[in-house]
Amino acid sequence: MAQIQVQHQNVAAPGPNGVAAPGGAAAAAAGQFMSTSLYVGDLDFNVTDSQLYDLFNQVGQVVSVRVCRDLSTRRSLGYGYVNYSNPQDAARALEVLNFTPLNNKSIRVMYSHQDPSIRKSGTANIFIKNLDKTIDNKALHDTFSSFGNILSCKIATDPNGQSKGYGFVQFDSEEAAQSAIDKLNGMLINDKQVYVGHFLRKQERDTALNKTKFNNVYVKNLAESTTDDDLKKFFGEYGAITSSVVMRDADGKSKCFGFVNFENADDAAKAVEALNGKKFDDKEWYVGKAQKKSEREQELKNRFEQTAREAVDNFKGLIYILKTWTIALMMTN
Repeated sequence: MAQIQVQHQNVAAPGPNGVAAPGGAAAAAAGQFMSTSLYVGDLDFNVTDSQLYDLFNQVGQVVSVRVCRDLSTRRSLGYGYVNYSNPQDAARALEVLNFTPLNNKSIRVMYSHQDPSIRKSGTANIFIKNLDKTIDNKALHDTFSSFGNILSCKIATDPNGQSKGYGFVQFDSEEAAQSAIDKLNGMLINDKQVYVGHFLRKQERDTALNKTKFNNVYVKNLAESTTDDDLKKFFGEYGAITSSVVMRDADGKSKCFGFVNFENADDAAKAVEALNGKKFDDKEWYVGKAQKKSEREQELKNRFEQTAREAVDNFKGLIYILKTWTIALMMTN
């Protein structure tokens, strides 16, 4: 396994064996809720259900195992699930078997959090970049487990399995994540200065990108009597304007929307904040950043994808509840 050296950091003391306490043991020591279900990732595509059962049954009573496969081709998807009869066995398996080689490939074991509310929240998820390429999942886990119980830990890799130089760690609390960020951001790990910060989903990154500075402002729901000069008058209170126009049809009739261009982006932002939602001539204006057609289409696409993901997550959440009830009933019979 890769060796890792962190310079000039103050972290929690290591366990008795010189290594920070693993996630499973830490959770058990803290008396936290532990699941009986484990997620097993980074599986070799030839690993079978029986291999998974034989490995995990060595540390506790396994109720069921499943290697997830493509519905059409039956090809392994590279991950699976193991269910134990009690949470203590699951915690022991997490501690003992995480990063164990199976078919000459180290597996990744973590608690199975199939509740969609946990996944969607992105709670305590951090992003680490500029990592030395020799750092693997275990080295990353050992470094960050000093700060709290880790739910998942992953180095991004290319198709050949080589590190891309960045990774992700999700803790079970915001406090642990913030502590890791405070202690490790900017530190030298294997002689490379790393960035450690909160992970942002694509939609959040897109939202942040949309908040970049702009000069052109879009205003709609105008009264038909509103003119170019009216726009210049209202918006001119917030800064110098280069142009203002109310859009009209071929007959010169107002389309009830228009554009105002500011010399200064900060003035444009102030105008949007001040005028959006205000009423003029009994009309409530919408005032915002003027978007290009491609930007509007991307925003609509993002909204559609988010709605679709939520629908899928809700369905998976129902399946998870049904599975939990089924396992509970099996154990009581």
